[in-house]
Amino acid sequence: MLLAGAILVILTFVLIVKKYEARLVLFCAGLIMCLIGGLPNEIMKAFTKAMVNNSLVPTICTVMGFSYVMKLTHCDQHLVQSISGILHRGRALLVPLSFLLTWWISLAIPSASGCSAAVGSILIPTLIAAGVHPAMAAATVLAGTWGSAISPGNAHNPFVADLAGTDMMTVILNEAPASVIASIACVAVMTAYAVLFCEGASEERSKAYLKSLAEEEHTSLREFKVNPLRALVPVVPLFLLILGSKQIGILPEISVPLSMIIGVVLGLIVTWADAQEICRSFFRGMGDAYADVIGLIVCASVFTTGMTAVGLTGALTDLMKGSESIAAAAGTFGPFFIAVISGSGDAAAFAFNGAVTPFAEQFGLSIMDLGSLAQIAGAMGRSMSPVAGAAIICAGLAKVNPIEVSKRNALPCLVSAVVLMLLL
Repeated sequence: MLLAGAILVILTFVLIVKKYEARLVLFCAGLIMCLIGGLPNEIMKAFTKAMVNNSLVPTICTVMGFSYVMKLTHCDQHLVQSISGILHRGRALLVPLSFLLTWWISLAIPSASGCSAAVGSILIPTLIAAGVHPAMAAATVLAGTWGSAISPGNAHNPFVADLAGTDMMTVILNEAPASVIASIACVAVMTAYAVLFCEGASEERSKAYLKSLAEEEHTSLREFKVNPLRALVPVVPLFLLILGSKQIGILPEISVPLSMIIGVVLGLIVTWADAQEICRSFFRGMGDAYADVIGLIVCASVFTTGMTAVGLTGALTDLMKGSESIAAAAGTFGPFFIAVISGSGDAAAFAFNGAVTPFAEQFGLSIMDLGSLAQIAGAMGRSMSPVAGAAIICAGLAKVNPIEVSKRNALPCLVSAVVLMLLL
């Protein structure tokens, strides 16, 4: 079963790289693995559970509905045009600044999917408009989501604190310096990649994009006059989420769907557009999000369930648990690679921290350091996984294949994981 599962996983990624329909490939691979594992009932359980995921479905659908309304009312164009001067002057800094901005915002929005949806809906189109390659724009935002690993809202930090017999903020303050340095290493490699392969901000790509946008909307860029109120509407939901986060608490806590609906209402008020058209556009966006993004997440869920059914996920986790003699390497690369394959580092990090981390002092490490290392490395691995919910959201916003995003994040995330291991 393990051999069959390994072959199917490799074949799945090969077919996705070759641009076969990702949903079909993931579903079929998961279906076959569930049948091999003798758990055919798990197929529809995973399928229907992902279909009605209480956190992902409302978040992704309302974000896409909001982006459709911003396009209908031209608010997105007003935002892009209003900052076009800044973008032209600071093109070389766009990729690193976008990564760092996402990384710090993810402290306030610890959900990788929620952060990538809220931040990506604004940053990704803006980066593309500035001439950044679409896949690089998506990769920049996705890579920044691992900053949530040192957030007080992350469930792993209190777990590690309990193991170490200390409080959560002590754990966060202990892991924060290493994480900040690792984030700098990550952004340095990503920026170097963008420069080396000419995927950073480009005048030619920017002009081509803005021209296509103008042609699509039947507007002339020369005649375009920025309305400051319309330019502000697309960023309002993001500010509401940050100010309403538990860490800042200036406003009452606001969910992503609520912030997006507030943005839609503001768009209606500011532009005085046809309310019926805005309603149709919002729900059309929600429907497209379900078909293109949620559909992919549903099939990815079947795929990861199939991996569990043949025992592949369990075998990888057990192998990691048994590596106590090389605990630092196992604590880093065990959760990291399981997260890459499965799209989630949580299960592997919790398994490792429960089984190995309590004995950290027996092989020369502190419980706090090893526990933090495992959970942050899992978050880094998720940031380069093509089947993670956040990756699918970013790829959908940029209209590229998730594999293309994953390829660009592979080296930056690996380098940052090594730096983190050396520091912790």
